[in-house]
Parts: sequence; structure tokens; C-alpha cells
Amino acid sequence: MNPDIEMQNDKTQSGTVDKSDAAPTGSDEKSENEMEYPPLRIVAILMVALYLAMFLVALDRIVVSTAIPKITDEFKSIDHVGWYGSAYVLAGCITQLPFGRLYLFYNNKLVFLAAIVIFEVGSALCGAAPNSIAFIIGRALAGVGSSGVFSGVIVIMIPVTPLEKRPMYQGLLGAIFGVSSVVGPLVGGAFTTSYLTWRWCFYINLPIGAVSMLIVVFFLHLSPPQQAALNFRQKLIRMDPIGNLLFLPSIISRLLALQWGGTTYAWNNVRIIVLFVLFGVLLMCWVVTQVRGNENATVPPRVFQQRTIISGFCFSACIGGVILSMSYYLSIWFQAIDGVDALQSGIRNLAFILALVVSSILAGIFVSKVGYYSPCVIICSILMSIGTGLLTTLHVDSDSSEWIGYQVIAGLGMGFGMQQSGLAAQVVLKAEDVPIGASLMFFGQQLGGSIFVCVAERVFLQQLESNLQKVIPADTTAKLVGIGATELRSVVPPGLLPQVLGAYNKSIGHTFYVGMSVACVSLIPALLFEWRSVKGHGGPHDNEIAENGTKAVLDKTRR
Repeated sequence: MNPDIEMQNDKTQSGTVDKSDAAPTGSDEKSENEMEYPPLRIVAILMVALYLAMFLVALDRIVVSTAIPKITDEFKSIDHVGWYGSAYVLAGCITQLPFGRLYLFYNNKLVFLAAIVIFEVGSALCGAAPNSIAFIIGRALAGVGSSGVFSGVIVIMIPVTPLEKRPMYQGLLGAIFGVSSVVGPLVGGAFTTSYLTWRWCFYINLPIGAVSMLIVVFFLHLSPPQQAALNFRQKLIRMDPIGNLLFLPSIISRLLALQWGGTTYAWNNVRIIVLFVLFGVLLMCWVVTQVRGNENATVPPRVFQQRTIISGFCFSACIGGVILSMSYYLSIWFQAIDGVDALQSGIRNLAFILALVVSSILAGIFVSKVGYYSPCVIICSILMSIGTGLLTTLHVDSDSSEWIGYQVIAGLGMGFGMQQSGLAAQVVLKAEDVPIGASLMFFGQQLGGSIFVCVAERVFLQQLESNLQKVIPADTTAKLVGIGATELRSVVPPGLLPQVLGAYNKSIGHTFYVGMSVACVSLIPALLFEWRSVKGHGGPHDNEIAENGTKAVLDKTRR
């Protein structure tokens, strides 16, 4: 028997749902007031489409890392390396919140499909890129599409699954996100070293994305949201153009400052200082426009006045920073200290990913049964802090039981909390605000990841240079800092290798201190989450769906 909930009369321009086209609920009585969810078989098919889309955009963040050496060889573009990864993250960050507004004013299905198309175009351009500039543009386009997919997956889940069952589906999202972190380097390494070349790291997105799009086209039917009735001028005003003109350059300034600071330019360079000043000034101006903009603001004040939203945003930023910094530098530890290649490094990360996948699923089941997500958030912070703290104890002679066990603890913690912020937004916000809330959580995760991985990088480089100078001549230090972790053994004389490995280990350990600090801080927002239940004890969301008009309607031929 399929779940159904009571609905108000549909006031949207799409009109009342014809009961002949609605999914059967097994109820003896049906009225125009009822919200009818699709049967399980249709939901399962739609979830496949959403999970495929999420897997692609999550994979694309990581897959480029192992392909970069071959790309730079072909394009002779070593000076563009930083942009190959940052273009994707930068474009995703600055468009995440605007996509949240788009989902309010246009048919969610069409916006989601448009996001996948943009992502696919970017992937195709990356695969066919004749030069480095074209490749960077492709990465930026893919990043724009990814931000729409991240928000869209959550938004589309809302009208096809009841709130109390949504934690299980979102738990699988966390598992997929974790799997992509390991599969990315493996896929990148496999394509890069085969006759298919690195270009297939991006071409592979095209057929998989097409499958996701076809499923959405034929199996998902949504009526337009209530705001779709607005004219173009009204929609343009409510898209907050002034706020976006302030917000986008502020985020770009911050990301560029972190990208260039300490590497391309010194931290006290006037360019870096100006970028940080621009970030601060523009961000303050943006906050003012949001407070004064009310309903027309990108983030209406009522959204950020909700305690759980503020806590969820901060928690998402923390977990994003911990995951990205830990996975990045743990891979470097495997390659530098144990001397394995990128493929073997990815395999050794399986302990972390498997733990994350298992705990994501368990968290989804727990929240669906109990109703409350706050315990999972607190467990996440505690286990994440313990796991990253234990990673700081790794040394050159650490055996597999240590790095496997530490990864399992950290992975279990992250899996418990990865999807809870997005779920909390659905519980505490009205239906019309959920797209904004979901976008905020993904934006926080991306922002935290980009900030703290840069912080970890600066700590690593500073510590590495300092530690190497204690064991090798100064003229050799600069050379070792500039080479890759896998080349150490081919450059360092055997007599100095133990000391160099010790310096590397100590330097990487300091990056784990960054992750541990962020994990410990995450306990503060975790404790501030409101104790609200997905089973209806204080969650206004499901009672508001009718006001949005985002109801899932099944075609007769699909029943």
C-alpha cells in the first residue's frame, strides 16, 4: 500500500490533479485534496536516475586529479593546473544559491534536466578540448551544471517520497557520494593509462547522464510551482539580481585569494590583500541586501532566522572540509610514505568509503524508524573527531591495522551526518523554502571543502619546507617540495630517504590536525540542531506541498 497524505486544494495554475492520472494509493476514498505518491516501482526507477546524476557530479570533482599529469603533458600547460580543479568548484559554488531560486519559479523537472544538459555539455567540451583554455571552460560549465543537480536531487525527492521515508533515500545519496570519492581516482587512473586516454574520464559522463535524463523525462511528471504564474519581470526581480551581482564576485574573490595565496603570490601581496578586502566588503553588502530584500532575497531572512538552518549550514561546511582535506592528504600519505601508486592508494581508501556507505544507510534507516536526525549529527561529530585525531598518530612504520581502523572510525562518523543537514532543512522549513535550504546546505559543504583543503595545503607546504630543511640541504628542499609524492624514491638518495619520509609524515600529520580541529568544532552546530521529527512532530514541510503545486503525477501508461 502506497503512502498518502492529506492535501489542500491545488491553487496553482496547473489546476487540480485528475484522479484518473494519479498514482493509486490503495485508499478506498480519494478526493482532490489528497497527495498521492507514485508506487514503489516508479519511485525505484526515479531514484536510479537521481542517484546516477548525483554519482556523476560527485565523481567529476575527483576524477580529474589522476588525469592532470597527462592533460598537462598534452596541452603543455603546467601553469594552468590549479584551474583544472578550481574552475569546477568555483563555478559550482557561485551558482548553487541561484539554482535554489530557479527551482522556486520554474518547473522542477525542467530545471533539473537543464542542469544535467549543462553538465553534459561541459563534460563533452572537456573530452574534446583542443587546448587548456577550452578544457577550463568545460570544467566551469560542468561545475555550473553540478550545482543544479545537487539541489535538484533533493527537490525532486520531495514530491515523490513522503518525508518519513526520505531519510532512507537520502542515506543512499551519502553512500553514493562516498563511493565516488574512491571510484574517481580508480576510473581516472584506468582511463588515463589505457588506449582510451584521459578524455574518456569526461566522455563517460555522456551516456550515463543520458540514461538519467531519459528516466526523468518519461517517469517524472510535476506540475509547475505556484510562483511559475509570475510574469518574467516579477521572476527577474525575485531572482535577486542585485544580490547575485554582489554575492558572485565576493565568493570568486575569496576562492581566488585562497587559490593564489602562498603559491602564485605571497600572502602579503597586494593582489591577495585586495581580493580578501573585496570578499569582505561585497559579502557585507550582500547580507544587507538579503535583510532588506525580504521575499525577493536569494536567502530570505526567515530562512536564516531558523536555528537549524544556521546550524546545518555550519555543520555542512565542517563536514565538507573534513572529508575533502582528509581524503586528499591520506592519499598523499599512502603514495609518499608507503610508496604506492594512485590506483593502490584508492584501493587503500576503501576502508573509509565502505564505512561511510554502511553508516549512511544505517543512519537513513535509523531516522526513518525513530524520526529524529539530531542523534546522527552528534554521533557524526564525535566519531569524526576521534577518527581524524587518530590519523594524526600515523607514522612511517604504521601497519595496515592502524590506517584501516582509523579510516573506519572516521568513515562511520561522516556517513552518519553527511545527509542530515539537507534532511533537517526539509523538516523545519516551509515547502516553498526547501529548495533554498537544500542549496544552502550543499553550498556550505562546497564552501567548507574549498576553504579547508586550501588551509590544509598551506599548512602542509609550510611544514614540509620547514621539516625538510632540518634533514637535507636547503637547495634540495625546494626541489623536493616541487615534485610529486610518488617521485620521492627516485630523487632522494637511499641514505636520506628515512629522514625525508619522516619529514613528509610529520607534515601530512599537521593537515590531519586541521581536519581534527574542524571535526571538533562541528560538535557546536551539531548540538544546536532542533530536535524535530520527520514523522510530523514539528515539521511544517509536508503540509505545505500543495501550496507549491509540486505534486508528482503519474501518466496512465506508466502505472
